[in-house]
Amino acid sequence: MKSEKIKIFRHQQFSKTLHPKVAYGFFGRSGGESTGIFESLNCGLGSNDDPEIIARNRARVAEKMGIKSENLLSLYQVHGNTCLRIDRAWSADQRPQADAMVADKPGIGLGVLIADCAPVLFHARKPDGSPLIGAAHAGWKGALGGIVEATLESLRKQGADPQTLSACIGPCIGPGSYEVSAEFIAPFKNHAPESERFFQPAQKTGHLMFDLPSYVLWRLECAGIKARYDVGLDTFADEKSFYSYRRSTHRKQSDYGRQIAVIALKI
Repeated sequence: MKSEKIKIFRHQQFSKTLHPKVAYGFFGRSGGESTGIFESLNCGLGSNDDPEIIARNRARVAEKMGIKSENLLSLYQVHGNTCLRIDRAWSADQRPQADAMVADKPGIGLGVLIADCAPVLFHARKPDGSPLIGAAHAGWKGALGGIVEATLESLRKQGADPQTLSACIGPCIGPGSYEVSAEFIAPFKNHAPESERFFQPAQKTGHLMFDLPSYVLWRLECAGIKARYDVGLDTFADEKSFYSYRRSTHRKQSDYGRQIAVIALKI
């Protein structure tokens, strides 16, 4: 993988909604310097990979996004529903605990680290036409807890024109790969009985298959977002392209790499 170029996944329709100064990409695992179980473009600050290599991998991503490497920001993700408004960069060891960010400052890139959870990138414009961006980490717990809605609320508070809001879900664990216990569905049904449709029987007795990306799309729909998209890529199923926490767990590996999804405001 080290000899491969960086591969970036995008959605054509989402791209058409963006301001000319906005760059984005869902990065895969190719094109970096990491080795072993982290091979190759591991951007996960929380992994046990060499910090200097992680920094060089992230610098490659920042270059592709047209921003300085120190302005590619990511959070200490905790599967919650807190969204932060960002107006400055921070060091890797000072990253705040949260699962979403919004910004309108040129030169800043918002990054979501993923290895099965759903990254959601947001875009909007203010009434004067200037762009707003957002990025959220939506695992099952964060999605259920309202991280999508918290991000949208932050964008609206920052002046987003509701008619210009768009969102795109990046690579995450797909409906054919996400097997859960039968009890897993309970909090979803308690929140909204109609969410039962995102679960299907699994081959294994007493288990279900959960469609995380469709659930997140539905939460976006319920929040009033008409322009919502999904790249439709499964991190668990495509080992060549993506890291996967669940795949690493099944193999009893000690750690796993994280790919990154980024949306940035170019200067």
